[in-house]
Amino acid sequence: MKILVVGGGGREHAIVKCIKKSKKVDKIYVLPGNGGISNDEECVNIGAKDIDGIVDFAVKNSIDFAVVAPDDPLVLGAVDALTEKGIPCFGPDKKAAIIEGSKVFSKNLMKKYNIPTAEYAVFDDMEKAVEYLETAEMPIVIKADGLALGKGVIIAQTRASALTAVRTIMLDRIFGESGSKIVIEEFMEGPEVSVLSFTDGKTIIPMISSMDHKRAHDNDEGLNTGGMGTIAPNPYYTDEIAEECMNKIFLPTIKAMAAEGRPFKGCLYFGLMITPKGPKVVEYNCRFGDPEAQVVLPLLESDLLDIMIHVSEGTLDKADVRFSDKSACCVIMASNGYPQKYETGFKIFVPDDLDADVFIAGAKKCDGLLLSSGGRVLGVTAVADDLRGAIDKAYDAVSKVTFSNAYYRKDIGAKALKVL
Repeated sequence: MKILVVGGGGREHAIVKCIKKSKKVDKIYVLPGNGGISNDEECVNIGAKDIDGIVDFAVKNSIDFAVVAPDDPLVLGAVDALTEKGIPCFGPDKKAAIIEGSKVFSKNLMKKYNIPTAEYAVFDDMEKAVEYLETAEMPIVIKADGLALGKGVIIAQTRASALTAVRTIMLDRIFGESGSKIVIEEFMEGPEVSVLSFTDGKTIIPMISSMDHKRAHDNDEGLNTGGMGTIAPNPYYTDEIAEECMNKIFLPTIKAMAAEGRPFKGCLYFGLMITPKGPKVVEYNCRFGDPEAQVVLPLLESDLLDIMIHVSEGTLDKADVRFSDKSACCVIMASNGYPQKYETGFKIFVPDDLDADVFIAGAKKCDGLLLSSGGRVLGVTAVADDLRGAIDKAYDAVSKVTFSNAYYRKDIGAKALKVL
């Protein structure tokens, strides 16, 4: 089969490496891919949001199956456009992708179908939002309605910082048109859990749970990022919690989307918080998380492409979905200064005999050299029998991967170890 993967980050590299194991694969194209992915598969310089370009390429190259990985092309309708041309896809259509594309939609969905989440209010008028904040309890969470590269959420500790957040989102438009509406919601406390799941709109099969580390610096300090590392499984996600989530969150969400005429097929990401009152939804994503995919997929023992085809055909109940009982740790190596100002263009060295996976995110090829080209440059993922072993193995590998200006957190998984 000829496979097309849309996207160009560490998540896509993890997907490509996992799909490549399938005996059904003859050729994989990645649009646009990156310098590191091009070492494994053919990358074509067509942007992930260039829907016409993607469809044109897929048709001309007789693509048998497409995987649309990032949120932007999903929300823009890439799956709809490819399906129209007879190319089967893994990923939700535009109507279903709104579950991530609009936080207002997803919050209203949860309210309508009694899916546990934080109390909230929606505003498209800045003055009314400011008025609401005058009596709201602090801390409080302020979210831009639309997509914002995973950074459209501000946790305000004080009323002054909450007011500033509203103004920067709605007036200064730091997240563009995504900030034309905002959601203001109560601040929830408890450990966070990420659960990616396969679903064909009827059946849902959760993957191994994971724990993301979003803050830029150790001890969860610094600015929010796209993610500085992950571990799997998440020790806070017990069998009891998993059962409660299935009954109160996962299945109700799938049924709610179907009831709304928006059946969801693809990877549905549940961002959860285990509060004193039980698990609640922090957010939905309409695709594999990044870097969560970089720890979850290396633990998958069955054929990812086969599962994706079953999802596309609506036969997920017949798929073989098996995960290892081992643990994984991913440490993101970023450019120093990320998520603010940083320098790029530094040579990346990855030893050939490294006992870990390296998923390239922000790198380009130049005169045969792999050079850093983004904030999050790469993820180093190690698998071991237990979490301690996976963490030690990952950091040992990180010490052998080098590029000038490299920065990474030193405490990925430390919080999880305290629970075990």
